[in-house]
Amino acid sequence: MSTKNTQLGKVTILVTDDPTVQNTPIRNAWVTLTRRGKESAEQAQQKSKTKGGVEEHSDEYSCEEKIYRKETNEDALAILEVPCGDYEICCEAFGIVSKKADITVTQDSCLTRTIVIPLQFDIEWGALAENCQGTEFNQCIQADAGTTWVFSVHHNLTIQPGNRKIRWATTRGHFYESDTARDMVHLSTHGHVGEIRVSATMSEIGSASVTKEIPVFSNQPPITNVEGNLNVSLTRTETSFTEDTAFWTGIRNSTDALSFNNYLRFMDWVFCGGKPPNPKNGFEDGRFITKKEEYDRLKIQRFLPFADSDAYRVMKAATEAFVMVNCGVQQEPLPFDPNTNRPNRDDAYLNRRDLPIPNVGLSTAFDQYLVPVNGDKTLPYLAVIRRKLPDIPIKTTLFENAVPRNQGDLAEIFDNCFGLLQEKLENPCLLELIWSYWHEEGMLVQSMNTISRRFQNIRSSVQDPLANLEMDPLRPLNNLLWSYIQDEPHRLTINRRNYEYDHHYGLRLEGKAVQNFSPVDTRSKFLEAFHHLLRLCTVFYKQDDDTTVKADAFPVLNALKEVHLILSQGAHNQFGDLPSSARIEMLMQQWLLARPEFRELLPTRIMVAYPEPWMDRVDAMKKLQGWTDTSVLHFRNLGMFGEQLLLSIRWGHWSDEFEPVKALNWARFFRPQVQGYIHAYRAATGVDLSADPTVNARVDSTLPSVLLQRRLASQQRAS
Repeated sequence: MSTKNTQLGKVTILVTDDPTVQNTPIRNAWVTLTRRGKESAEQAQQKSKTKGGVEEHSDEYSCEEKIYRKETNEDALAILEVPCGDYEICCEAFGIVSKKADITVTQDSCLTRTIVIPLQFDIEWGALAENCQGTEFNQCIQADAGTTWVFSVHHNLTIQPGNRKIRWATTRGHFYESDTARDMVHLSTHGHVGEIRVSATMSEIGSASVTKEIPVFSNQPPITNVEGNLNVSLTRTETSFTEDTAFWTGIRNSTDALSFNNYLRFMDWVFCGGKPPNPKNGFEDGRFITKKEEYDRLKIQRFLPFADSDAYRVMKAATEAFVMVNCGVQQEPLPFDPNTNRPNRDDAYLNRRDLPIPNVGLSTAFDQYLVPVNGDKTLPYLAVIRRKLPDIPIKTTLFENAVPRNQGDLAEIFDNCFGLLQEKLENPCLLELIWSYWHEEGMLVQSMNTISRRFQNIRSSVQDPLANLEMDPLRPLNNLLWSYIQDEPHRLTINRRNYEYDHHYGLRLEGKAVQNFSPVDTRSKFLEAFHHLLRLCTVFYKQDDDTTVKADAFPVLNALKEVHLILSQGAHNQFGDLPSSARIEMLMQQWLLARPEFRELLPTRIMVAYPEPWMDRVDAMKKLQGWTDTSVLHFRNLGMFGEQLLLSIRWGHWSDEFEPVKALNWARFFRPQVQGYIHAYRAATGVDLSADPTVNARVDSTLPSVLLQRRLASQQRAS
């Protein structure tokens, strides 16, 4: 713009938020001055001459010179030098336009105007403490250190969420939320005394921003004078957080989600009008809808080749949906308690184990634990396997989901028919066959087989204990058992499971049904290595509980690496599908045994508090048949604890680990599972794996099936 011979005046515009909230400067807001016309300019020129101005200037200006625009600076000021005249001022930020104002610029004038844009940006806050009564946003200004504060922003409703971004900051303390771009945050003041200033900045994408700050005060908690003797105690050795802890939490929560009680609740919801799920209760309820969608998909794909079997068919489809949705550790929603109500149950579990709790939350820590592979993320162990096969492409779809392509895309068809399955690489199904092994040793399958034979009127012995077991056809269980027996050719045989137990763990069943056993690949060293690991954990716990000793986790680390290597050698052939098939079949057996009809058909002990309703039926059957008198509860615990331990070892990245901190965290995290497994093993087999808690003590590696046969023979001799 030409300013030759043009008399200029200086205008300073301050842009603020709505003064009814608080005068808050708005940075990078657009200020527009529009000149009103030539006559107004001549009047302004005459006014300047009247005041003594003698400088000559030209009053000619073009249409382009009528509008002047500028952004406000960091102080929310826009300083413009414009030709003299009458102007109309208008400001804009976040899509909201201020009211128009008039201003007259004269020569050498220095005018200042404040323009208001009604953003109505403000912060609500409150202290979540007993001494601040009322609503959540109680606007308390001080509370004791350690109090959790809540802050939330609000603004003019015409501002679209997609056009702005919130950023929180604090001078002290830390936010519980890892994502500080949300509208509401919670601030922890633990360990902080004094003034704390919390600010929220609302930014328009690529343009204006406004900041609001709230000061609060964190008081020193009251000091309580203690009279008499003071007790001083030592604590365990501190450890640092490792991202594996989030993975172990996901394993523990996922296996708990696969428990029979959760399965029963899902089946009741699908078939019996049970209590509807509530996603606020945790990730398991949040997955109910996903499982229902998977069930709806499967029930139209699964068919049985015999009549009158629809009830059993949908039960089988629902069970498959339950298992396949819950076994994936990366299945949404992730298997962690939400961060909104921290400390949550996951945090409490880590706190009881004296393990660090990540500030960012376990969900974020788990995401940091995963390793990028081909644009997606997977477990570090699987990432190592992927690096061994760099020349093999990723197959994104299964064959049944493949979409035919045109003739010109033959190369793409060939590539899509060969490769590593993306679903298996990114979201493997985390199940261990040891769960099925211990439930089979606990006589779950044998009990169901005995009932099936009696249902078909087949005598089991000269004096059949189930001779009077009669089930009328008016009950739903009658038709379910009929279809269950008809479906026997489509279930895993005991020999197939037995060969796979041996291939995975070197374990095997004993009995007439599994004679002539001739495996080709046996994990003969697994039982010794696993029991040695449990023995070393017992030694570690004794040292870790002694607060005058720094426990040595190196032996535990080496034992973990040994067990991991042995387990990975057995992860081939039927490993991908047989564990899930066995789990589905045994869950269905448990569900059938838990039916109320069996309470009338079998003499169960009502006063025994079994944690799952199918257990008393199995123990009643064992009593009738003269089988082992060890409760099925111990076998169930062996399967449950053993699965969690072996999943963390098999899928963890142990082979390249040389620092003991991860092994120390593992031992502390899984202490309930380790000691629960040791106790259940002693109750079932009579062998105490912690009897000699020294590092070099020899462990008992006798097959559990042999020990169970010895105990049964001893029981029968004593009866």
